[in-house]
Amino acid sequence: MILADPGAALFDVRSVDIAARVTDKAGIESWIPHRGDMSLLDGVVYANEGCTEAVGIKQVRDGEFWVPGHFPDVPLLPGVLMVEAAAQLMCWMFNFRRGISSPAAFLRINECVFRNSVTVGDDLYFLVKEVKFGGRGYIAAAQGIMDGKIAFEAELRGMVLPEKKARGL
Repeated sequence: MILADPGAALFDVRSVDIAARVTDKAGIESWIPHRGDMSLLDGVVYANEGCTEAVGIKQVRDGEFWVPGHFPDVPLLPGVLMVEAAAQLMCWMFNFRRGISSPAAFLRINECVFRNSVTVGDDLYFLVKEVKFGGRGYIAAAQGIMDGKIAFEAELRGMVLPEKKARGL
């Protein structure tokens, strides 16, 4: 189970098998452009039919670039990286639904609240639920959940990059 109180989740997660994988890191990278240290998702655990709801996972490891400096002796996963990982899941959902791997820009974070810290050794699950997906842009609600507790909640917005900017990537 992802949450101690499934009623606090964006959608019903009681039947989600957290050991399952819809796709792994390589599969995610076939749909989104993030690579290297900025490829933050380790897998997609669940996606409903229509890909309007998804659960992703990040396994927080000791060797990550932020560990030595955020903060020494108390490594806390930066909130901006939690939100970025959720935005990557949102981008994966959007591209997967469209059937096109398009570079996308993360435009806005609304109503973001951090509730619990995440550190090395934690598995951070991301719940992302479509609010509005259009031809070029998308809005989704997102949650980060670790050890049965909500780490953060936010509304995220993104859009496909215009062709001219996408070629420069």
